[in-house]
Order: sequence, then C-alpha cells, then structure tokens
Amino acid sequence: MTFTKESALVKIWYGAVLSGQYTIDQVPKLANLKDVVTELVNGITA
Repeated sequence: MTFTKESALVKIWYGAVLSGQYTIDQVPKLANLKDVVTELVNGITA
C-alpha cells in the first residue's frame, strides 16, 4: 500500500495536523503515510 497526496487518509491526517489536533509525531507509521503528511506540512511551512 502506498499513499499519495490525493489519498483520503493523507488528507484526513494533514487536516488534523494543520488544525493542531495532532502533531506529526502522532501520525501512524502506516506504509508511507507519515512521510507524505510530513511533506505536505513542510511544503506549507517552508
């Protein structure tokens, strides 16, 4: 299983991190989910 920026689970976790409900460290280590969410968050803050 490989997640992309368009994956529903990525969008859910990305929104949760941006809203402050969760931190990047709390994103599950499920396949590449944490990596993709981290890339998106860093793209916003970079």
